[in-house]
Amino acid sequence: MALWEKLLLGVLVVVVLLWFRPGLKAAFRERRQATQAEWLSALIPIALVAAFVIVLIVLS
Repeated sequence: MALWEKLLLGVLVVVVLLWFRPGLKAAFRERRQATQAEWLSALIPIALVAAFVIVLIVLS
């Protein structure tokens, strides 16, 4: 990638983070109120996807 593309991508990332900031603040506020069962129901699919990606990397 050219330097200007890297800079443009960096600016885009910052703009997206600023755009999603109110929603992220609300999510982190509500995170403290989640039960353990809710955390497990979110973490199990994430762990399965991560394991699948690792298997694909190892097999390639």
